Amino acid sequence: MSGLQVQAADTTLYVSPGEEGILQTALRQAREYRRRHDGGTAEIRLSAGIYRLYEALRFHPEDSHLQLTGEEGTVIAGSIQIKGWRKEGKLWVADVPDFNGRPIDFRQLWVNGKKAIRARSVADFEKMPRILNYDKKKQILWVPSRAMKVLKGEVGYTELVLHQMWEIGILRVKSIQTFGDSTAITFHQPEARIQFEHPWPSPMYHSKHDSPFYLVNSLALLDEPGEWYHDIRNHRLYYMPLRGENMMLADVEVPVLETLVELTGMSHRKPSDITFNHITFSYTSWMRPSYQGHVPLQAGMYLTEAYKLRPQIDRKNNHKLDNQGWLGRPEAAIKVYYADSIHFKQCTFSHLGGMGLDYLEGCKGGVTSYSTFTDIALNGYVSGSFSPAGLETHLPYRPDLKDVCEYQEISRSLFTDVANEEWGCLAIAAGYVKNINIEHNEIHDVPYSAISLGWGWNRDSVCMRNNRVHANLIYRYAQHMYDCAGIYTLGNQPGTMITENVVRDIAKPSYVHDPNHWFYLYTDEGSSNITLQDNWTPSDKYLKNAVGPNNQWLNNGPQVSEQIKNRAGR
Repeated sequence: MSGLQVQAADTTLYVSPGEEGILQTALRQAREYRRRHDGGTAEIRLSAGIYRLYEALRFHPEDSHLQLTGEEGTVIAGSIQIKGWRKEGKLWVADVPDFNGRPIDFRQLWVNGKKAIRARSVADFEKMPRILNYDKKKQILWVPSRAMKVLKGEVGYTELVLHQMWEIGILRVKSIQTFGDSTAITFHQPEARIQFEHPWPSPMYHSKHDSPFYLVNSLALLDEPGEWYHDIRNHRLYYMPLRGENMMLADVEVPVLETLVELTGMSHRKPSDITFNHITFSYTSWMRPSYQGHVPLQAGMYLTEAYKLRPQIDRKNNHKLDNQGWLGRPEAAIKVYYADSIHFKQCTFSHLGGMGLDYLEGCKGGVTSYSTFTDIALNGYVSGSFSPAGLETHLPYRPDLKDVCEYQEISRSLFTDVANEEWGCLAIAAGYVKNINIEHNEIHDVPYSAISLGWGWNRDSVCMRNNRVHANLIYRYAQHMYDCAGIYTLGNQPGTMITENVVRDIAKPSYVHDPNHWFYLYTDEGSSNITLQDNWTPSDKYLKNAVGPNNQWLNNGPQVSEQIKNRAGR
């Protein structure tokens, strides 16, 4: 720590990278100064450089009224560097060190600031093979034998990534058995049970658009420049360099943390008024798929149990219910839980293997503005509950309103190359929220829908209201998945306004389950009391699916004025 400067009732601390735990030390000093001086404000100023964490930086109610301001080039990172590379044939190899006294595993690798490709069976997703059959009773997936030939019968830690309508499944291969032109694949538990029992979203088979898939994470698949494989048994990392890469000089980063920053309080005692300025948050992973697979319902929220209902449940005013599902939530680089007015200004969220910024529950306020979200594996910006773990996700959610996230704002920010591993995720995902403001963002080159607002598949939840989606510019969305829209809604949301957005340029992947099932605007099950007005789209390709009452569609389409159209975006 280079110095401590005290000014009147406030304190400013200056820190530089290099010393282990320097940010934790600065945070404690600011906290103790405020305690000794009956509050006041504090600022921690970070010199440029990489601050490598050995654990998440944790903020408590005692850390309220604090700013962290970085110089240009300030990075808070959850990674270690891999060094000592040596050439072995076409590949380069390095030993993977322990971290905090334990061996590590990881699902991402970055070389000179660019994400490398975890060794996979296809370089071009347009050439993915398609499944042949799907035996739910025996929990067997049948695929063409030619697609499995490369493994030569060696399963190892291979994963199969399965495209299924609006989501993907990440399934750890247990066994493969070949019968002529067809190969039977089984998967490890618990994902095998969940995958073959859950009805939605399901893979397509015996159809015109059978589900595609690819394999990942085997040394046998490492055959293209820019690919890598981690041999976790022998702690060796293999990489095939891109043209011009010098592995003796390369900066190779592997993530060792899932979360960089946690701000945690209780409903009656919260951290508040904390602002992060000009800071880049980088290099995290999310390891659950490596241990338990990943079978999500929607927006990356993974199923912990799910099955089909027979007979279906008649829900009076709602669509009949044919399935049950309980959900878990992926990890995020920044987690905000029962904390108020937590702000991020001119920050960058990049090179992240989980979600980006997540306001989980009980948060009030918090402006994220003039920020960039890029190279993120799952959702970029997330707010609100997506059903608690103990609540079946189709049931009405009627929480104490103090537990509902409200008054968050995400504005004037750029989202691109988010959800680049979990294709069913969003740039912006808002669940059970109220009074949220999503405005003047630019979102492009994303795999599925751009903005999802609401949750629940019913019109009976009572906690969502007065949300606003205004003047966002969305283009080149749905790069991999359909049953999508630029802006998508669920549930009853009185007073919600979706206005003056521009949605255009849908992608056209050949492998989607239904090439016509895409939309510019999409009100899904239970969507009620929502106004959609003055949104510019090239045509009126919209969907209203099992919606509730009082949705107002006013002046949407190509006739919207040029003035409105030109105001959208950052």
